[in-house]
Amino acid sequence: MAKSTSQETDEQRLTSKIQQRMAGHENPEGDAALRALRKRLKRAQRKRRRLDLRKVHARGKKKSTEGKAEAPASA
Repeated sequence: MAKSTSQETDEQRLTSKIQQRMAGHENPEGDAALRALRKRLKRAQRKRRRLDLRKVHARGKKKSTEGKAEAPASA
């Protein structure tokens, strides 16, 4: 298996890099490297959101219906 890294740490790392580059930058719109960092950050965020949504859809409605069924039985 491949080495697994947390997506949140990648997002945090990219966010901090972007903030460092933006500090004291006279023309952030014209910086190609900064734009590439932003694109990488957005790609990582989309990937995380896709995965979260896929998990929600895979779970379906089972979790919400099981929780409701257990509450009256235990009360």
